[in-house]
Amino acid sequence: MNPFRCSLALFALLASMPAFAQEGVDSLIDRIVTPLSDGLSAMIFWEIPLPGVEQGIPFIVAWLVVAALVFTFYFGFINLRAMKHAFRLVRGDYTPPDAAGEVTHFQALATALSGTVGLGNIAGVALAVSIGGPGATFWMVLAGLFSMSTKFVECTLGVKYRNEYADGTVSGGPMYYLSKGLAAEYPRLKVFGRVLAVIFAVFCIGGALGAGAMFQTNQAFSQLVNVTGGENSVLNGFGWLFGLVIAVLVGLVIIGGIKSIARVTEKVVPLMAVLYVSSGLLIIGMNVEQLPAAFAAIIHGAFDPEGIYGGFIGVLILGFRRAAFSNEAGVGSAAIAHSAVRTDKPVTEGLVALYEPFIDTVVVCTITALVIIITGSLAEGSNIEGVALTSRAFAEAFDWFPIVLLVAVLMFAFSTTISWSYYGLKSFTYLFGEGQSKEVVFKLIVLGAVVVGSSINLASVMNFADAMILAMALPNLIGVYLLAPVVKRELKVYWDDYKAGRLKTYR
Repeated sequence: MNPFRCSLALFALLASMPAFAQEGVDSLIDRIVTPLSDGLSAMIFWEIPLPGVEQGIPFIVAWLVVAALVFTFYFGFINLRAMKHAFRLVRGDYTPPDAAGEVTHFQALATALSGTVGLGNIAGVALAVSIGGPGATFWMVLAGLFSMSTKFVECTLGVKYRNEYADGTVSGGPMYYLSKGLAAEYPRLKVFGRVLAVIFAVFCIGGALGAGAMFQTNQAFSQLVNVTGGENSVLNGFGWLFGLVIAVLVGLVIIGGIKSIARVTEKVVPLMAVLYVSSGLLIIGMNVEQLPAAFAAIIHGAFDPEGIYGGFIGVLILGFRRAAFSNEAGVGSAAIAHSAVRTDKPVTEGLVALYEPFIDTVVVCTITALVIIITGSLAEGSNIEGVALTSRAFAEAFDWFPIVLLVAVLMFAFSTTISWSYYGLKSFTYLFGEGQSKEVVFKLIVLGAVVVGSSINLASVMNFADAMILAMALPNLIGVYLLAPVVKRELKVYWDDYKAGRLKTYR
């Protein structure tokens, strides 16, 4: 039995549910899932009190921001000085053709980007700007720049401690460097490392279902409804049906594993990025005279956001939180995708990973925020949120732009879902062992989450997704801190060879 056939069986089951006749599948699912997601979010986002500030800073946000700052300084601003060399690595200039692994540097980057460049950049940024004002953009970008260093460390570790199997497949990520890495460097922490690995895997599975499947289809369906009549759309109440269609398409891709996923993402990610970014730049270009005012609003709002979301600290927290959810640096998810790369030097993939937060947060999130600001969409009222706000901003330029955004949203949702399904799968098989039957079980669970996500409200999905994804950073960063000296040693050897011209090129 494969995911395609099982998704059809799921369709038949849901279509015959008695609850559908009584209150609709959408309402039933929402009533079941909302209390679960709200309760989980309340446990994860406990706040550290700050003097003179109404709301404190969520511990998990502080945890991520401090790590980004520490690694930036510890590795001598690797996030800035290695960008040129990292670009040549992405092109494959230094990749031996016979190196272990399943995908190229570019494919690994595209797969990881497809898991981060998505609706967090569209809906998440819109939420941040609508609540915290233009100033939230400044803190998102700053957090993105520092987060590049965190991504470098965790992705290097992902490759270094991955499992390589006789059939050529690999499994890597925090589960493996938390267990294998800590056991190798700190034998007394062997059991502790395994506990951290299990905790991470559990959270990652939740993240794959929440952010990777539920949130993506939720916002994709929201935009579909928006461009087909909004409240009067004939699609209202049929989110579950939309979810089933997406589930079938996702099932056709993920059944082939990481190579199949990489083949899709290396085509979809550049296409969707060009489509979305070029659309945003076109609107910005049409309103170029408003750019100075927009940047002024961003700077002013970042440091003097009077009356908005708790003032300066509140906007800073909001911007950092959105950046953390957008690029996932410190969460450890991308290390799973990057671990599949073909390379004989782990640090090379860490350098390639620098581009992930840069493209995701510094470029895409900034364009989204600028479009919302310069089109004046925020001034028109705050009765809409998420992707609907971004859609309205795009529609200010051309009334048909929401259709373009719909295409981008569907591509973002699809690519993010298939990438996160791989992250969740690797965590699932870490816990329960490798095997075809176990893989099929998890893929069916993912397809079910796709249906659930398209059928519940935005608040429920956002709370659940934020909680599960950011909770992954707790065990992950403990291990990354402890293993950072390993990465520093490897980086010194590699960088010395690079500067001395001893690296062999293959192009």
